[in-house]
Amino acid sequence: MGMLKEFKDFVLRGNVIDLAVAVVIGAAFSAIVSSLVDNVITPLLLAPALNAAHLQDIDKLAWGAVKYGLFLAAVIKFVIIAFILFLIIKAFKTLEHKTVPPAAAPSATEKLLGDILDELKKK
Repeated sequence: MGMLKEFKDFVLRGNVIDLAVAVVIGAAFSAIVSSLVDNVITPLLLAPALNAAHLQDIDKLAWGAVKYGLFLAAVIKFVIIAFILFLIIKAFKTLEHKTVPPAAAPSATEKLLGDILDELKKK
């Protein structure tokens, strides 16, 4: 049980959670940047002279096609990942705040009853 408590304390430490979020968000954002460069910017730079008259058979024009859909898909994936991380962090914060309150000190009456019980046990 002690190891489980140590693991919980380790995971709920702010630095570990922040680092995990940064890694996941960084990877997801990297996918957005890669998609923007690969699917939008590069095709626009490679084929700036293309216009609608040349796009009659879009399947044959794979090298110059701007793929906004793939970029939009990367953005949607990022938003979904960020939302899931938000839910996970919210759950961790709830776990962090659910601690057992310390037991209250016994009242004078409880202490007196305990002393009486101890005396009765001695007899």
